[in-house]
Amino acid sequence: MSLFYFSISLAILSSALYHFSAKSTPANVNFAISLVVTYAVAIVITILAAFFFPAPNGILAELKQLNWASFLLAIAIVGIEFGFLLVYRSGWNLGIAAVLVNVVASLLLLPVAIFLFKDKISWVNVLGIFVCLAGLVMLNWKR
Repeated sequence: MSLFYFSISLAILSSALYHFSAKSTPANVNFAISLVVTYAVAIVITILAAFFFPAPNGILAELKQLNWASFLLAIAIVGIEFGFLLVYRSGWNLGIAAVLVNVVASLLLLPVAIFLFKDKISWVNVLGIFVCLAGLVMLNWKR
């Protein structure tokens, strides 16, 4: 159960740190160069993590098990990075942009979750979806 809470806490804290960092990236810095530095640091951290989570069958065996998802994930990560750097540079509010993107992405994934991954949703989940939609309207309400 500790992995259950640790994993979601790590994701939440990392997401908050991500948005803070993206919003704090200087607007006059070329965002491609900024991401090159970001990915260079990320590769060092990932290589260090590999020492703490070694591949039991060796690196080559692990590489052979990969599929298209790793490549698509890389494209998605770059899209998220470029997208948020541009979102914040264009003047979006930190809290609103992050919530808007996450809620809309979750709504887009709902049919995928139901039909492809056979996830089940309850009436409480459906109610939550409507609350999220109402929240999006309220977040973007002009005073």
